[in-house]
Amino acid sequence: MNQILDRVKSPKDLKQLKMKDLSKLAKEMRTLIIDTVSKTGGHLSSNLGVVELTLALHYAFDTPEDKIIWDVGHQCYPHKILTGRRDIFPNLRQYNGMSGFPCRGESEHDVYDTGHASTALSAALGMSIARDRKKEDYHVVAVVGDGSLTGGIAWEALNQIGHLKEKLIIVLNYNEMSISQNVGAISKYLSYIVSEQYYLKIKDLVKSILKVIPAVGKPMIKVGGAVEEAIKKTFFPGLVFEELGVKYIGPISGHNTGSLIEIFEKAKTYDGPVLIHCVTQKGKGYAPAKKNPERFHSASPFDVESGKLLNKDKKPTFSSVFGQTVMKLGEEDEKIIAITAAMPDGTGLKSFGQKYPGRFFDVGIAEQHAVEFAAGLGVSGFKPVVAIYSTFLQRAYDQLYHDVCLMDIPVVFALDRAGIVPDDGPTHQGINDIIYLRHMPHMIVMAPKDENELQHMIKSALSYSHPTAVRFPKGKGLGVALDEKIEEIPLGKSELLKEGKDLFLAFGSMVNPALKAAKKLEKEGISLAVVNARFAKPLDEEMILRFARKGRTIITVEEGVTAGGFGSAVRELLDRQKKYSVRFKSIGIPLEIYPLGKTDLIKKKYLLDEKGLFLQIKEFYGVAS
Repeated sequence: MNQILDRVKSPKDLKQLKMKDLSKLAKEMRTLIIDTVSKTGGHLSSNLGVVELTLALHYAFDTPEDKIIWDVGHQCYPHKILTGRRDIFPNLRQYNGMSGFPCRGESEHDVYDTGHASTALSAALGMSIARDRKKEDYHVVAVVGDGSLTGGIAWEALNQIGHLKEKLIIVLNYNEMSISQNVGAISKYLSYIVSEQYYLKIKDLVKSILKVIPAVGKPMIKVGGAVEEAIKKTFFPGLVFEELGVKYIGPISGHNTGSLIEIFEKAKTYDGPVLIHCVTQKGKGYAPAKKNPERFHSASPFDVESGKLLNKDKKPTFSSVFGQTVMKLGEEDEKIIAITAAMPDGTGLKSFGQKYPGRFFDVGIAEQHAVEFAAGLGVSGFKPVVAIYSTFLQRAYDQLYHDVCLMDIPVVFALDRAGIVPDDGPTHQGINDIIYLRHMPHMIVMAPKDENELQHMIKSALSYSHPTAVRFPKGKGLGVALDEKIEEIPLGKSELLKEGKDLFLAFGSMVNPALKAAKKLEKEGISLAVVNARFAKPLDEEMILRFARKGRTIITVEEGVTAGGFGSAVRELLDRQKKYSVRFKSIGIPLEIYPLGKTDLIKKKYLLDEKGLFLQIKEFYGVAS
């Protein structure tokens, strides 16, 4: 029984506790998080690392009056437990359950929805200015991970924060990781600041120097904080944050609740921006997550005692097949360079990076830079392969258009997590990429029907000499055999899988359910030729117009938003051919905010599974049930 946690229904209850109770409460919260995530899956390592930090924040500040913005939001589980959502916590990331990210529609304590990194500082500055213009009195706190500081927008915000000098508190949660190990000069700089070896050596050196100064040195040592301040001012006069106009406090332990509360209370007294540098440990309190924080960043259900994952499905994931393919092609062509934005494990490129370290670049959480960097490589004769989740590539829209497509630079974009993405909710759904890619000049847009076709598409994309995007879903493949020889697919050519009178044109992940639905519809007297489209751009116009000339019905299906998507492309083609009159139906996802839940449940909701397609097409043909 959670004796202390049972008494905490809101942050106000937390403030009634004695300081000595907070460490026990932290243990109870960790136990609850581990037990829950072991059943539901979720972001474990990052949340275990911020328990004391979250306790201190809610002890020192008064939410929802004070505003706490979490960047990135996947570290908000302790925050949700403390703000009245403990009872619904077992439904974490489940269909119609509690979001794994801050959600304004869920609680007044969630002041900003944050699913993508590096946004909190800009939002916090906006809230601070709004507060002052409205002559209101409350604190604004942005909790930012060190990984988020690899994103350019964070530094754009810091630049203005230091210029405007608005009253704002920044909590820098330093754990040396975003999802994978952090990279880049900023990460090295922060590591240097908190490095125990250098820090303690310098601290001891300053002490020894002060001791020999007559009448001054020893009193300075006795004054609380004097040594630390002397170290910073003497040996780190160019601290980046101080130079930007933001007062710097730290580094301090992110697991000492009492010290954190004391420092937060002090920070509340400053009139300008202040940054508190907290050092935390991902996976704290659970040995398997502490030992392997990357694997437990976004964990599938697991056995608590052993830490072993419960999913025993042996089929390879699309991500792993992609990684294996790039590795294999990289052996044959030294011009292939792989790029990822803080996702070497998630995108399947970790092995490539280990084998070809000179041809692999993790740029951190900096998607705009990743695309621009790839453009520079591509225009110089190399073959860059940029692996970014579909939802995150949205952040580099201008670079895609302005710096790759307008110049027709051959960059391959591997869009992992395309289509419906389970568990993480609206911010992570990869359902817009067809729309924002297919209208770009020179861009080729492809999607495989299975993991075997994926490897052929990657090889093809590298041969087309144009910007090319290959989108594929999260999770396991279909379990089909992988061809030993990888071959090129003719540009714009589809694949006829089943003969029929009318055309059922399926794109990517929808091919398999479309084929199954069509076979069932045959028994209802509806004859559909099922075609694996392969390309959303360029379309296989010859195949489509073969049916249009005969006045046959044409149906399209895609795992994406229909407004401006694959179906729209087919409809536009038919509209240009004014001499043909066909019945047309586009099946996909409507324009709305998409629910949280497992992929199969979301597909069922939108009638995109085999049964849903069967019912939709029967209704379209007017066949009685």
